[in-house]
Amino acid sequence: MQEATFLILTALAAQPRHGYGIIQSVEALSEGEVKLRPGTLYGALDRLASQGLIAVEREEIVDGRLRRYYQLSHSGVDALAEQAERLRKRGAAAEAQLRRRPQFSGGAA
Repeated sequence: MQEATFLILTALAAQPRHGYGIIQSVEALSEGEVKLRPGTLYGALDRLASQGLIAVEREEIVDGRLRRYYQLSHSGVDALAEQAERLRKRGAAAEAQLRRRPQFSGGAA
């Protein structure tokens, strides 16, 4: 799973969000490292919806424009949980290997 996909699913984990809310959440979750453009986001949302990982929760009109809220599907929850566990295991393996280095102090190398 690509990082942007992981972050989009993570942004939707707690509550439904509209596009701009997802963009803001992804930026906050990544501490500013990932900044999604609207075209990239909506392409990803279409792909995730076609894969059954997200669904439209509701739509509303705001200032004459359609605002669509997305939520994780059950499959999306499962996929996010599996990916989070996979990343946790990989991180633990990396930390274990780093601790084997004689000079490792637990901080940045």
